[in-house]
Amino acid sequence: AVKHVTGSRLYPTELTDEIEALTDECISLADGKAAFKVCYAEFPVTLCEDGVDLGFTRVNSATLKKVLSGCACAVVFAATVGIELDRLVARYSSLSPAKALMLQAIGAERIECLCDLFCADIESAAGIRGENVRPRFSPGYGDLPLELQRDIFAVLDCPRKIGLTLNESLLMSPAKSVTAIVGISSNGV
Repeated sequence: AVKHVTGSRLYPTELTDEIEALTDECISLADGKAAFKVCYAEFPVTLCEDGVDLGFTRVNSATLKKVLSGCACAVVFAATVGIELDRLVARYSSLSPAKALMLQAIGAERIECLCDLFCADIESAAGIRGENVRPRFSPGYGDLPLELQRDIFAVLDCPRKIGLTLNESLLMSPAKSVTAIVGISSNGV
């Protein structure tokens, strides 16, 4: 039985009973496996000719400069849902690629939800102070160099605080993790 149909005639996407059962099974497998962790700090923002000075590093990025224009400070954070989801994905990669793919999607959804909740908390606190919060912006977006990860990991001490590591290729472990910058501006800016 088809629950929902989208896509095209050549590439239909259907929520069949089989896919629904796979989804439910993977949600059950992932249940209780996420370890939601965030570390963060607030830094002053100074706009420079070629980018932004965040106090702990200077970044050459016209896009970040635009995003943080009008901001006196920014919250820099790292978030992860932990290693257990990575382990599930690895286990099912050879046993059931469909389950591995579904578990990847569940992990992606969970880290995005964690980031959204954290940013909502920042926005709530800023609102009480009469400030506005800009959308989060991560290394690798636009012209913001992925190498900024190294500075963020160093200043936040991610390995010690939340068990998040960065390899030489700038890949994070656990994989379902995010680093980002959230600008805070005065009301009306």
